Amino acid sequence: MKRFTESAAVRFLLSGGINTVATYAIYLVLVQFLQYQIAYTVTYLIGIALGYALNAFWVFRSGPNVKSAIGYPIVYLGQYGLGIGLLWVFVDLLHIDQRIAPALVIVITLPIMFMLSRLVFRKTAP
Repeated sequence: MKRFTESAAVRFLLSGGINTVATYAIYLVLVQFLQYQIAYTVTYLIGIALGYALNAFWVFRSGPNVKSAIGYPIVYLGQYGLGIGLLWVFVDLLHIDQRIAPALVIVITLPIMFMLSRLVFRKTAP
């Protein structure tokens, strides 16, 4: 298993899986009480915090620092705009079930987020 997790890309996928399962479960609970847009927003914010911790400590092994603490939420703010837009298209225009649509958003945005996250957590030369 250790050899398998030597790759940052593999760790990114695994941590993303952990984050996705956790935030999707929270979304499914919240969407019972809130509009899907609000439920998505709340779980998105929770996902940023969890994702930052996983990426800083495990995926990119850079630890928390000012650059990543500022850059990570900015990257995810951009991804949020894309995600909420796609969610609207899927739910309101294409009539995809609001419980399924976030999974489609994840599939589309995942590769983009890996590349941008790698830039945020890249260690700068001394």
